Amino acid sequence: MSDLPQDLQGTRVLVCAAEGPLLTGDQDAVPLIGLAWEHGARVVAIPLGRLGAGFLALATGQAGAIIQKFANYQLLPVIVGDVSAWMAGSGALRDFIQEANRGEVVWFVDDLAALERRLAP
Repeated sequence: MSDLPQDLQGTRVLVCAAEGPLLTGDQDAVPLIGLAWEHGARVVAIPLGRLGAGFLALATGQAGAIIQKFANYQLLPVIVGDVSAWMAGSGALRDFIQEANRGEVVWFVDDLAALERRLAP
């Protein structure tokens, strides 16, 4: 399966396949940004399994660099997958995700159905 655009609640979303290159730094986001722009998507749904091991360890800076790269191109990255185990082990991560989900820079959702609900008017 490849990264394909879908329309969810009237929003064009690039839905990334579960298998594919890992995002371990901001340059790894560039191909997804290009695909999103090519397909007119403003939201990029990224499966948790596509993130490098350091993404959820905030001290590595991976999350910040990758999120900033998407923000530079006015794209909303949405991390799709269950992050509850990581949140339970890190108060800082829990706070970051809760705050992120209040904004429009990055979202964390359990699945595509949750993203669709979030995009609903």
